[in-house]
Amino acid sequence: MSWHGFKKAVNRAGTSVMMKTGHVERTVDRQFETEERRFRSMETAAKKLQKEAKGYLDALRAMTAAQTRIANTIDAFYGDAGSKDGVSAYYRQIVEDLDAETVKRLDGPFRTTVLEPISRFCSYFPDINAAITKRNHKLLDHDAMRSKVQKLIDKPSSDPSKLPRAEKDATMAREAYETLNEQLVTELPQLVSLRVPYLDPSFEALVKIQLCFCREGYEKMAQVQQYFESTVRDDYSNGVLDERVEQVLQSMRDLSISGLNSS
Repeated sequence: MSWHGFKKAVNRAGTSVMMKTGHVERTVDRQFETEERRFRSMETAAKKLQKEAKGYLDALRAMTAAQTRIANTIDAFYGDAGSKDGVSAYYRQIVEDLDAETVKRLDGPFRTTVLEPISRFCSYFPDINAAITKRNHKLLDHDAMRSKVQKLIDKPSSDPSKLPRAEKDATMAREAYETLNEQLVTELPQLVSLRVPYLDPSFEALVKIQLCFCREGYEKMAQVQQYFESTVRDDYSNGVLDERVEQVLQSMRDLSISGLNSS
């Protein structure tokens, strides 16, 4: 920061303190405050969306990786018993395909149509925030110069040139503030309104990508389901599966080495 910039920062800090103590009147712009609140709300939502979109892709990878680990463990658990009908090995292969093909194939489109557009939208926020900060600084300068003029009017200086100079500086400060303020009051609501048409294509792409993943996952798992009896769901509803599990547990209890019969 230059010396001139440092002095400005100090003067503005002093003006802020004077405002808090009531020595300098603060300009209140309800219209700008309303538009800034709307922008802040959108900014927060957009940043959260960016974070969650990236999290979704990471979660998708983590889920299929976990499925693969489960499948490998189940296949090892079944061992030779699973090789009779091949169901555990087939399940492992299906899950590996889902991880290796489906997720990796969706990775590129998801980044291109969802993650990158959202990130590009969020990349405009630093410039907008810089403009808002600059506008607030210009407002402080305007209020400070206005207060200085009023003090010279209330208590004239022995130097008659001070008031005209202060009035000129106040006019310049007011014009600088009003120019930037008008631009923000005009363009902030336009930006907020554009969020929906901008996000629409990414929203549509997200739904289609989710549909593709769910459909392919369902189709692949349906191939594994053919190895199981068609009555499994009904047996579960009717409590038949519980009876079958209890029968197996009883057989395990009957084994003296299991230790279950002592519990």
